[in-house]
Amino acid sequence: MELIEKAPAKINLGLDVLYKRPDGYHELEMVMSSVDLADHLFFEELPEDRIIVETNKAFLPVDQRNNVFQAATLVKNKYQIKKGVKIFVKKNIPVAAGLGGGSTDCAAALRGLNQLWNLGCSLNELAEIGLEVGTDVPYCVYGSTAFVSGKGENVQVLSPMPQCWVILVKPKMSVSTRTVFQEIDVKQITHQNIYGLVEAVQRKDYQTMIKKMGNSLENVTGKRHPIIHQIKNRMLKYGADAALMSGSGPTVFALCRHYSRAQRVYNGLKGFCDEVYLVRTL
Repeated sequence: MELIEKAPAKINLGLDVLYKRPDGYHELEMVMSSVDLADHLFFEELPEDRIIVETNKAFLPVDQRNNVFQAATLVKNKYQIKKGVKIFVKKNIPVAAGLGGGSTDCAAALRGLNQLWNLGCSLNELAEIGLEVGTDVPYCVYGSTAFVSGKGENVQVLSPMPQCWVILVKPKMSVSTRTVFQEIDVKQITHQNIYGLVEAVQRKDYQTMIKKMGNSLENVTGKRHPIIHQIKNRMLKYGADAALMSGSGPTVFALCRHYSRAQRVYNGLKGFCDEVYLVRTL
């Protein structure tokens, strides 16, 4: 039996860093939403007790360093599964881009294995397992649009964000989330009105939503990589309703209500960066 699981990318409509916690993580408040740029995971049960991870990207590790491998190991150990599994990861989401590619693959692995091995786990149980791999994994288990807090373990699913077009632009460099968080001074960063953003999303009020969007990490990453601000300014110049860095970067996304405007932003950025995507919200 082969099983396929979709792993959508995420964007951060809002991200605020409140303070550093005693456990070394930062206390966060975020609004995340899934978009229709996705990896796909293909599962095949093996009779022998082993985990095989393969991918279409040669530079990705396929051992214990891989989030999918870690997820499969955790599930096998927790539920004492003696069968093996082969998981092929077809990557479409850029790596180390602020789009949650590794986390959404991990979440898709958990959902897929739950189905493959008839474990009967709830999404909440899968999210708890996923937190052991990464702090964005619990959100990615649920997907859709959600308010996320703590270090990422508290996920409150919201009404889906208003439907619109999303232009994603990934500059050539990659960004280490850990490095960005090491540079944060919570007294210096711009804090966001996350609860106002949640309210606008729940009301499906697109105009208020785009006014309330903001990312406290944007200036931290943007100071090191000025191209982030250049992309954002170019998006707005070509008519985007809003533009913002996703996560810790470096991907910048724009929102457009109308396809013709989205196409114009997309065309305006295509020559500026190699990786440009035009997708819908999910």
